[in-house]
Amino acid sequence: MCWAGRMVLGTFSILLVLVQAAAACEFGPFPYRGTGIVCRMTKPAALLLNQETAQVIQAAFRNAKFPNITGERSMRLLGRVAYGLSNIQVNDLSIERSEVELKEDDAIHISIKNVTATFKGSLSYGYTGAWFLQLFHSVDFEIESSIDLQLNINLMCQKDQVAPDASDCYLAFHKLTLHLQGDKEPGWLKQLFTDFISFTLKLVLKREVCKEINALAQTLTNFITDFAADFVRDKDIVVDISLASDPVIKARYIESHHKGLVVYKKNSSMLRDSVFSPSLLTESRMLYLWLSEHSISSLAAAAFLDGQLVLNLRGEKLQELFEREDTEVQRKAVQRIFQGTSYNDSVAKVWSLSQPQVSLQPEGTVVSSVVAMEISILLAGEEPLVALYMEEEIRVTIQATYAEKKLILQPVDSSVAIKVFKCTADPSGEDPSIQNFLQNMILAAGIPEVTSSIGSALTSLMNSKRLDLFEIINPEIITRKGYVIVQLDFGFPSRLLLNFLEKSL
Repeated sequence: MCWAGRMVLGTFSILLVLVQAAAACEFGPFPYRGTGIVCRMTKPAALLLNQETAQVIQAAFRNAKFPNITGERSMRLLGRVAYGLSNIQVNDLSIERSEVELKEDDAIHISIKNVTATFKGSLSYGYTGAWFLQLFHSVDFEIESSIDLQLNINLMCQKDQVAPDASDCYLAFHKLTLHLQGDKEPGWLKQLFTDFISFTLKLVLKREVCKEINALAQTLTNFITDFAADFVRDKDIVVDISLASDPVIKARYIESHHKGLVVYKKNSSMLRDSVFSPSLLTESRMLYLWLSEHSISSLAAAAFLDGQLVLNLRGEKLQELFEREDTEVQRKAVQRIFQGTSYNDSVAKVWSLSQPQVSLQPEGTVVSSVVAMEISILLAGEEPLVALYMEEEIRVTIQATYAEKKLILQPVDSSVAIKVFKCTADPSGEDPSIQNFLQNMILAAGIPEVTSSIGSALTSLMNSKRLDLFEIINPEIITRKGYVIVQLDFGFPSRLLLNFLEKSL
């Protein structure tokens, strides 16, 4: 479960792109065959995320580049009248409420109610009267508006990645009132221009606002996709989160299926068959992550090949390991192994000799491996003296939890079988007391220390990827035969959205 932790919790960020619905991709006749990771976001999560759409919609209005609006028409007695609206800007924007609906096998419908905004700019006009009198004027204008916005957002599949299509966008105007030079009373000039400008203005607002919303949806998806891809990357170890099958939208949840293949130095793991079925996930929590045994096992293999499954202990950590119990047997064993040398002048190295074998079972994640331990005494001006070298087959069942922004790996069942033993204090290997002490020490303190260290390292790694921005509520990590499920509720990371808006504006 150690290396699964990074992927289990890191994949959480992928779900932020799933505020849209599914469009068809070509993946073949077996929908879940190559699926290593599944993300399901339920309706309550969609409702929570929808509360944050106001900031994106406001950004779309403010970021829209409104072109100058020009026109001309013939008026009785006045001749031909030409006009132009320029320097259009948005002020005092507010949104009354936003609603979201999951349309099964179709799209996500977002309804933004009563967007009130004031548009300001300059109005220039001129006309030639019946008596060839030419007049040209320029006045400031202000337009008060009240608009409903309807969005149907679909998912497209581009290069095996999710891409939103927000082009199905419609603006309904409840109010569009033109004021000239701050005059709030209706007048003939205001009525004249309101009559034939409002229709053109509505078309321009719809075109530019909807275009900006679509562009922001694309930018937001790219931002989150890049965030997720970086989260599941650690130097030469990369998790392939490209789509494995069509995304799915149901009335109660949205679901995406990802390959979950592990790529290490351009060499990829292979997954042909998957045990995933939609029935394995429920709808009681806001977010579900389903991960296959293959994906987790491949992460452990990549970590082993990358030389990351190594731990060095010295000083206080080494003392805690060897002096967990103060007994006569312990004191004699420590004296013989360290030969009276201080813990500060000694180092214990623990590393995996073989690729860990990972098996997901209802009781936990079972990890088997051949592990080596070497204790060296550091002598001033001399080469380190190897006081102890041993190899042991270790099998440990680990249960993982996540609390207070920390990944906790707890061994619940362990076994150790020593296969190689070399000790300067017992060169013949005939004294069983040291081996017995070490075997008990590994079971009682060594394995918990290793799993704790790996959990702390993974926590630091995930927080360096900004996982600590997320409010993760009551997470559960549940292992089953061949897969693991992470289910949780969450609070939206507003800082992440603000970061996106800062970069996009």
